[in-house]
This record gives sequence, structure tokens and C-alpha cells, in this order.
Amino acid sequence: MRRTVFDADHEAFRDTIRAFIESEVVPDYDKWYEAGIVPRDLYYKLGELGVFGIEVPTEYGGAGIESFKFQAVITEELARAGVSFGGSSVHVALCLPYLQTYATHEQKQRWLPGFVSGETMFAIAMTEPGTGSDLAGMRTTAKLADDGSHYVLNGAKTFITGGVHADRVIVCARTAPPRDDDRRYGISLLVVDTTSPGYQVGRKLDKLGLRVSDTAELTFTDVRVPVQDRLGDAHEGFSYLGQNLPQERLSIAAGAYAQAKAAVRFAEQYTRDRAVFGKSVASFQNTKFELATCRSQVDAAEAVVDRALEAHDRGELSAADAASAKLFCTETASSVIDRCLQLHGGYGYINEYPIARLYADSRVNRIYGGTSEVMKMIIAKDMGL
Repeated sequence: MRRTVFDADHEAFRDTIRAFIESEVVPDYDKWYEAGIVPRDLYYKLGELGVFGIEVPTEYGGAGIESFKFQAVITEELARAGVSFGGSSVHVALCLPYLQTYATHEQKQRWLPGFVSGETMFAIAMTEPGTGSDLAGMRTTAKLADDGSHYVLNGAKTFITGGVHADRVIVCARTAPPRDDDRRYGISLLVVDTTSPGYQVGRKLDKLGLRVSDTAELTFTDVRVPVQDRLGDAHEGFSYLGQNLPQERLSIAAGAYAQAKAAVRFAEQYTRDRAVFGKSVASFQNTKFELATCRSQVDAAEAVVDRALEAHDRGELSAADAASAKLFCTETASSVIDRCLQLHGGYGYINEYPIARLYADSRVNRIYGGTSEVMKMIIAKDMGL
């Protein structure tokens, strides 16, 4: 079926991204994979290409396009090639909405030009050791100085994607005790300069997948954060975090769909080329049935993603809609990628083959951004159950 979610501008952008990936990423990707991180200069190149500024207003150096579809194109092309831009997806998909919505004009003037160029890479630090999805239980604190000029930040965060290369990190910290009737009260968002004394990047975590996406532990020891670097109102940060969840989950759903589509492509190519008992693996009935089943599941995921993209651009994507899209696409991708790996036989278990890396990369889809179990709770609540 012909897709209608993308227009000529999106397809022209797709051609540009595909060419960039082929020339600037694919030749060196195996080295990045072994190192477990992309080179910092990749972000400067992406900035020059205009990737980071698509949704940033023109007055701050961006293109001023209010659409998430271009990011979806990037996601699809990265999956198609079996590569990654490292932690930069967090820079755009997660951090930018907070800056767009809650930063003052003065803050935007300071941060967004560097955001667009790649000179100031952003990450966001929510999760803490031992708290997981219970953000209201965070123990990182930011105490306001007596003269009101700055906060003193202390604590630790973990699973911070982009944490190694980040120049600024949006840190969620408790600036006031929780209320008896509202344990979510008292959390604020601070945009922390990573060169500040007391700020430390700990371990780069050794993950099962997404190996070139730098994920780190962070610690803060009496880090001074100017009060003018707080995003939005004090103590209201938890409510801000919920506002961006639909886009975050849409991003994960789109990524899962793209990975599933790529898996079918990899399996189709492999089974056509691989000969067993004098015939191509693709010629066996089981292979045809498996690929046909996977293709139909990918088609269904595509329809879900496209409908969600349209709803998001109209400002109509609800929390339950996004949860439903994430749940369906991530669970579907898990099944499709597993079946496509099986069609590779033993070679599917070798990291030299993109299907193996894809298998490892995709597993986190059902965990981050809210687990599949949390998505089911959100959907059930929306159903009045």
C-alpha cells in the first residue's frame, strides 16, 4: 500500500539522510560499535546537515518546521542501514520539547543556537539507582542557596543516554519535600553545565544492545546551578515530565516499526543469497510463509505509526494513543525480529550480521519510555477499567 504520511519534502530529506549515512556512518560504524560510542564530531556534522534544527524556530537558527515526521524519516533510514547516530536521538526527541515549551526567551537565546549546531549536546537525567519508573521517589536534591542565586545539586542518576558526550543535562531533582497528598510535588528541572565542578560522569554502561549509544551514570557533588538555569517553575517538574511522554513513546513506536521493517529486509536478502541442499533458503515454503507473516505484521505496525504521526502533528495524540502505539509496535517488532533472526540460522547469532545487532538493540523497546506492562495500565485506565 502506498504511504501518504510523507510528502515530497520528506522524501527529499530521506534521500539526503540516506546519502549521509552511506558516506559518513556506514564506513566507520564497525569501529564505533567496537568502541561503544560515536565520535563527538559526528554531532557537528549532523548540526551542519540541519538535523538538530528542524523543529527549532528560525530566530534561534533552526528551520522552524513544526512536525515530528522528519525525525521519523531519520529513524527509518538508520534502521534500514543497521546503524545509529548514538545518543543524539535523546537530544532532539526528548530534550528539545522541554526547551521549546519551558525555556524562557533568554534561555533559548543561550542554548538553542548551540543545540542546532551540535556544539551543545543535551541529555536528560531522570532515573536513579533503585527507583526505576518511580520518579516521585527520586533522592537527588537541589537546595536553593540562602541568597536565592543558585541551587546546590547532590545525588546520582543512571541509564542516561547521551550522558558521556552531553554538554548540558536536564536534571530532575527534588527542590522541596513532597506534600502529604502529593508525593510528586517538589521536583524541578535544572539545566546543568557538565563542566561544573562536582559534576562527574561515571561508568559508561555495558549494555546488551544500542552499544554505540553512550549510556552513563552521573553523580553530582555540591554542583552549583544558577537559578536562571531552571526550566519552568520550581517544584512543578513532575507535571512537565508527563507532557512529553506521548512524543517519547511515539518515537519508540516509530523506531520499533522501522527495526521490524529492516529485519524483514535483512532476512529477505539473506535467504535469497543463502543456499541449502542446492536451493536458496528463500525458495522453501516455510521461509516464504515466515516472511509473508512478518511482512503483514510490519504493514500493520506501519499503519499504526502513520496514524500516530498524523495525530501528533495535529496535536491530538493522547497518552493512551501513544501507549497503544508503543505497546503494539514494540511487541510486534520483538516477534518479527526474532523470526527473521531464525531464518538466518546460526549466522543470525553472529554480531557481524545486522540482524544480530538489531535483535539486541530492539529488546529495550519494551522497557524504556515505560514498560509494556505500564502501557497496558495506561490503556486500561483510558478504557475505564
